[in-house]
Amino acid sequence: MLLECTLAGESWPLREPFEISRGVMTEIKVLVVRLRDEQGRSGYGEATGVPYKGETQATMAAQIEAVRGRLQVDLSGADLMSLLPPGGARNALDCALWDLRAKQAGRAAWQMAGLSRVEPVLTAYTIGLGSEADVRRKIRAARHLPLLKLKADGTRHLDMVRFAREEHPEARLVIDANQAWSRELLERILPELQAQGVELIEQPVERGQDAALDGLVSPIPLAADESCVDRGSLSALAGRYQYVNIKLDKSGGLTEGLALAAEAKRMGFGLMVGNMGGTSLAMAPAHLIAQECAYVDLDGPMLMSADRSPAMRYEGAMLEGAEVGLWG
Repeated sequence: MLLECTLAGESWPLREPFEISRGVMTEIKVLVVRLRDEQGRSGYGEATGVPYKGETQATMAAQIEAVRGRLQVDLSGADLMSLLPPGGARNALDCALWDLRAKQAGRAAWQMAGLSRVEPVLTAYTIGLGSEADVRRKIRAARHLPLLKLKADGTRHLDMVRFAREEHPEARLVIDANQAWSRELLERILPELQAQGVELIEQPVERGQDAALDGLVSPIPLAADESCVDRGSLSALAGRYQYVNIKLDKSGGLTEGLALAAEAKRMGFGLMVGNMGGTSLAMAPAHLIAQECAYVDLDGPMLMSADRSPAMRYEGAMLEGAEVGLWG
């Protein structure tokens, strides 16, 4: 017998345009999966996909349609990993399956994941690229938030840090290049980034070009984002990065995300969890990964003009666990 699978494409407007090195976004388009069993219990999962790999609502839906006839009632996360590659389609299915299995078992998803408890976590708040006036305005509005993640590109980097230091002097800072830097640029600006107290640098070089970091002794830890997909990515990152950024859209779901976190930790990497944008339905399973992470970037709903109901609760920058009725 098959699980009933329903797909829905949704669009969620952002509060204002959000710019990174790859372009500008005004909305987040997600695919929502519902898996329903024969007793009428439903589990839900949401995915944005991986845009820089060409994933869209349509491509993710097509992947799921191709395996619809194999979604048996006894489907497991391991089964999904054999059916679909890492990416948004598998993420939406896998998170929906976790939600469904939790409801079937009458237990919380975090308990089924083997966690002893879930605690609120401190999330970074992301400041996108833009004009100086806009960037300064956004930083001033975030003065109550202790950890800022600054987007950067090949020309706007030190200025972003300077704006943050002038507008929010006490903020902890992370900077994310989104693959836009070269080894030469990184080495040139590292001393100033260190002097300004930047704690972490995300994905300075293009994914697949990580060998450019060989031999670099950075005073600031480097985190692999686009270069870190799943456990198969880790060997190529060792010695080049000190942290890995786990995103469920990249790993293809919570099942692989948890395994990736455990393996990365075993290999000596520090852990970060991030998001590709999305509603509280996407943040809820990632909150389980966040329990083990030194850096958490689950601010997706904070950047949007609306969210689901019920929603994850943000008390300033502290993100609490999923409410009953949302997920897990």
